[in-house]
Amino acid sequence: MIYGLYLSATGVVTNAHQQDVIANNLANSETTGFKRSMALFEQRRVESQVVRAAGGKPNMLDDIGGGQFLAPTFVDFTQGPLEQSANQFDTAISGRGFIAVGDGSGETRLTRAGEMMIDREGNLLTAQGHKVLDSNRTAINLKGYAQHELALNNKGQISHGRDVLATIGLFDSSDTAALRPVGENLLALTGDARLVPAKGEFLSGFVERSNVDPANELTKLMETQRLLEGNANMIKYQDATLAKLVNEVGKIG
Repeated sequence: MIYGLYLSATGVVTNAHQQDVIANNLANSETTGFKRSMALFEQRRVESQVVRAAGGKPNMLDDIGGGQFLAPTFVDFTQGPLEQSANQFDTAISGRGFIAVGDGSGETRLTRAGEMMIDREGNLLTAQGHKVLDSNRTAINLKGYAQHELALNNKGQISHGRDVLATIGLFDSSDTAALRPVGENLLALTGDARLVPAKGEFLSGFVERSNVDPANELTKLMETQRLLEGNANMIKYQDATLAKLVNEVGKIG
């Protein structure tokens, strides 16, 4: 009975996490360059396997298994729909690659959100206010130039007439699975992953929309809510049964 409570509890934890992930996808279905996340789970190994792996000798009760564990969340990097923009400094990325930005704390982050502008100090910023980095991972500054005087081509080159002033860096991760969302539509490298040149290309005058399908995510959200409610109800039923066992069966004799 106690083991049944454990199984239901792991279900509640994993279902609640999945619900949060789906809700975040829905909240960002209109966010430029957003990539949907998918909650992944692992089945708990039976106890006999765990004991053997530790060098012990399992007994008959160790054949009990089940339950779920949270696995690292998977990010779906499928290309989102492209939409033409009236801002000449907006750029989408076709294929693999990310724009590198500084997050304000000295860390380099990656994003697919290519809505950009120049502030009063000449810094090239994303719509979230992060400084865009060039191919050498240096913040791009275009002080002395008005935005309407500049042009951005599909190589990421920012030019004034024939003069190339800067080139927006296009990077990829040596291990895409090691990229983790850190908020504000940014991704961070984790583990041993490192920045490498990307094989994609810029599409100036376009933006990439979110790759979230709201109808599909809403369906998944309703399914997850039903699973969560089912596991929560199982905890209540088992708790009531335990209470009856202690309060009534224990009084016999």
